[in-house]
Amino acid sequence: MKETDREAVATAVQRVAGMLQRPDQLDKVEQYRRREARKKASVEARLKAAIQSQLDGVRTGLSQLHNALNDVKDIQQSLADVSKDWRQSINTIESLKDVKDAVVQHSQLAAAVENLKNIFSVPEIVRETQDLIEQGALLQAHRKLMDLECSRDGLMYEQYRMDSGNTRDMTLIHGYFGSTQGLSDELAKQLWMVLQRSLVTVRRDPTLLVSVVRIIEREEKIDRRILDRKKQTGFVPPGRPKNWKEKMFAILERTVITRIEGTQADTRESDKMWLVRHLEIIRKYVLDDLIVAKNLMVQCFPPHYEIFKNLLSMYHQALSTRMQELASEDLEANEIVSLLTWVLNTYTSTEMMRNVELAPEVDIGTLEPLLSPHVVSELLDTYMSTLTSNIIAWLRKALETDKKDWVKETEPEADQDGYYQTTLPAIVFQMFEQNLQVAAQISEDLKTKVLVLCLQQMNSFLSRYKDEAQLYKEEHLRNRQHPQCYVQYMIAIINNCQTFKESIVSLKRKYLKNDVEEGVSLSQPNMDGILDAIAKEGCSGLLEEVFLDLEQHLNELMTKKWLLGSNAVDIICVTVEDYFNDFAKIKKLYKKRMTAEAHRRVVVEYLRAVMQKRISFRSPEERKEGAEKMVREAEQLRFLFRKLASGFGEDADGYCDTIVAVAEVIKLTDPSLLYLEVSTLVSKYPDIRDDHIGALLAVRGDTSRDMKQTIMETLEQGPAQASPSYMPLFKDIMVPSLNVAKLLK
Repeated sequence: MKETDREAVATAVQRVAGMLQRPDQLDKVEQYRRREARKKASVEARLKAAIQSQLDGVRTGLSQLHNALNDVKDIQQSLADVSKDWRQSINTIESLKDVKDAVVQHSQLAAAVENLKNIFSVPEIVRETQDLIEQGALLQAHRKLMDLECSRDGLMYEQYRMDSGNTRDMTLIHGYFGSTQGLSDELAKQLWMVLQRSLVTVRRDPTLLVSVVRIIEREEKIDRRILDRKKQTGFVPPGRPKNWKEKMFAILERTVITRIEGTQADTRESDKMWLVRHLEIIRKYVLDDLIVAKNLMVQCFPPHYEIFKNLLSMYHQALSTRMQELASEDLEANEIVSLLTWVLNTYTSTEMMRNVELAPEVDIGTLEPLLSPHVVSELLDTYMSTLTSNIIAWLRKALETDKKDWVKETEPEADQDGYYQTTLPAIVFQMFEQNLQVAAQISEDLKTKVLVLCLQQMNSFLSRYKDEAQLYKEEHLRNRQHPQCYVQYMIAIINNCQTFKESIVSLKRKYLKNDVEEGVSLSQPNMDGILDAIAKEGCSGLLEEVFLDLEQHLNELMTKKWLLGSNAVDIICVTVEDYFNDFAKIKKLYKKRMTAEAHRRVVVEYLRAVMQKRISFRSPEERKEGAEKMVREAEQLRFLFRKLASGFGEDADGYCDTIVAVAEVIKLTDPSLLYLEVSTLVSKYPDIRDDHIGALLAVRGDTSRDMKQTIMETLEQGPAQASPSYMPLFKDIMVPSLNVAKLLK
């Protein structure tokens, strides 16, 4: 207490010191004293009030504890009195056993009296109920059946209460009401028949379906009441619980399964389109049934039955089972496509589960897949394997058919631009298109796989096509009279190469997404290379035809006969032009290449005639005459190939310029300038070799050995560099040895 006082005094001193820090504050001492006195009075008042409130609470608590103690004592006294009375009444209760038995017997007799009318009228009620069931008055029949069951169950319950072990009386009651169970079973049959035809009944006579549902709902209530009583008494009447609601859903499920299975009207043996028809019938039936269930059946069932949701689940499960059964069969490729298209696309489309008439009750996202991913994968693997075999067979058959056309005596057909073609590209890509369209119906992934497969098989097919075209050319070369339309069909084969290229590009553009194009396009360069090789071989074969006919006339060039006035070049020009008239129905790209190659080969053959030293000029006059003839013939060839190349936009005059350049070397009259002329020739045509120069000087016939040696040695010191655009002409020209040259002379 003293410590508290000291703390209070210290606090007061501190506050007073804070108030009286300046001299002028001394005037306010009285004011400060009154203010502190008021605060003190206020605090004391609050403290007194708080203490008084606590004292009142303690007083009230003590009073309640005192009352509770008195109540406990009273209860103890009452319990003691009750215990005393109970001990005294034990003997009295035992003496009332007879009264208890009388009460039970009275209760049984009261129940018997209450049901006496029904007991005596049981046979009559049974007959009436049977008649009502046969007449279809199901609600009335069920009402009478409930009366019978109620009487039976009441009597059996009272007997059970009196003597649960007395089976003889229980059996007697059950036997007397024996027809009741038969009536119940007969009524159930009628209910199940209505439910089996519920989708038809709900349209024609919805009240009948409502009556069936009402009967089932009554039985469910009775089942619940009896099960509740069983918990209290342990008694369950015979035939209970009936569980008719559960049986109703089982009947509906069996009906759905039967309806799905019964839609297959045909087999593969009777109709190749059996599966398509089967799936279409399923689609129509299921859609119609669900629409009826959504719009009509839900009005006939209580909401807690969730009849549409349950029917949807039943149909989905039945469909899944049926699709599994179909998938396990040995299906053909087209049947696998039909099945997967239906399962993956049709089922979830607006033609079925997304139909506007089923929205919003049907949520596709909540439905499990009809077929598991594993089964779908197996079907796709089987389909791809079968399709691979089919495509190989189809391509082989298409090529064999095309080969038969190659030996026909009639010309091939022409396209809208007048170019020869065969039906092979159209047949091949029509087949590819059909398979890709089918695959696209299933999934984008399968479409890509089929496209890759088609391109892979196309690659192999083009290799076979190349081999067959080569054999076709070789067989013709062995007997040029056969086949009669060889040139026309070889042109068609060449034209087909461009058609194949364009079709491949079109196919990829149409069916390939950009994000996977890079991987698939790797096969494109290989196919392009094969097609270019086929076209090149074909063009080479056609030019071979030309040069086989030109061989005799090419051999006349640069001979004595030629110098004396041969018209070999005239014949060469006429022959080439005639052949290129036949080549008019080859596509421009290939005709352009053929024209350039023919031009090059004619010039090369002309130069080869020079280098073979078939002639050696003996005088300046002969050299001049021969050189001028070479220039004229070069112009003649230039004119021909300009004419043939018109429209291609290319200038190939450089080939003929080579003949003119060689003629200038031959024509030169001053031997001292020969080295300069030869140097110019070598600089323009870097692929010209020493033996070519030697042969050219030999043709002149006036060059000494020393001069030849000097020219050769000088040219070897500074070989010319070829320009990037230079097309070599001399590298393929072989110069015969001296002995061969003599023989040629």
